[in-house]
Amino acid sequence: MSERRACEVAEQPRSTQRYQPRVSSDEGPLVSRMLELVRKHPRYGYRRIWFLLRREGFRVNRKRIYRLWRSQGLKVPKKQRKKRRLGSSANSVTRHRAEYKNHVWSWDFIHDRTASGVPVKILSIVDEYTRECLSLRVGRHCRAEDVLDVLAGLFAERGLPGHIRSDNGPEFIAEAMRQWLHRMEVGTHYIAPGAPWENAYGESFHSRLRDEFLNVEEFASIGEAQGLAAQWKEDYNERRPHSSLGYRTPAEFARTCAASARATPSLQQHTSDQVPILS
Repeated sequence: MSERRACEVAEQPRSTQRYQPRVSSDEGPLVSRMLELVRKHPRYGYRRIWFLLRREGFRVNRKRIYRLWRSQGLKVPKKQRKKRRLGSSANSVTRHRAEYKNHVWSWDFIHDRTASGVPVKILSIVDEYTRECLSLRVGRHCRAEDVLDVLAGLFAERGLPGHIRSDNGPEFIAEAMRQWLHRMEVGTHYIAPGAPWENAYGESFHSRLRDEFLNVEEFASIGEAQGLAAQWKEDYNERRPHSSLGYRTPAEFARTCAASARATPSLQQHTSDQVPILS
């Protein structure tokens, strides 16, 4: 990523990348590594950078990182005022909260474009309990059979979730999809129309995906988008500290969890189902 683009994303003046404040000799390696991590993760705040540094073996407290952060002219992200949530439907996260790994998955689509304007459609699937990103399926279109293929692969790899939560998009309420999930004995939670906060974990993940990935990267092609999405997914699961998990990564937290004991039934052939193309 260019210096200009990195500064635009981090909302920092380019001059801060040229002026080097004086630091004590014992802080030199610490500051150098801190700035390397900031360049790699321009949307991370100082707390998340602090945890990454501690993970690498730097014995430093949070206040020291805050001081060095300010001395380097780095911007401290402002706290976002939370929107007030009014009411909740029967299928919202407040009524059906995930209680263990593979209890509830959340899935949704997010859209972007390549540098030449080609539409990019991304199917994301998240485990609401572990916060793991289970899938980032990237393509120009996503047919119903493509969605089923992704689910079938995840079911075979991880076992069955108890439920899948989504909005009422045509991809998720298609009759073929509902029948197949019913055969797999997977429940569906459809949130109320116009109430995205009821799918809070999915919305939160998409805000991170947009802020830390889609708004940072520029794709030359669908193929490049697929490759970069796979890299970001691995980084998100294996290296990105998650505040709600005690600043553990989703993968670290998942390894401490017992999976659902539900057996996976034989996956039936779904490619023969007559389903429409959902673009």
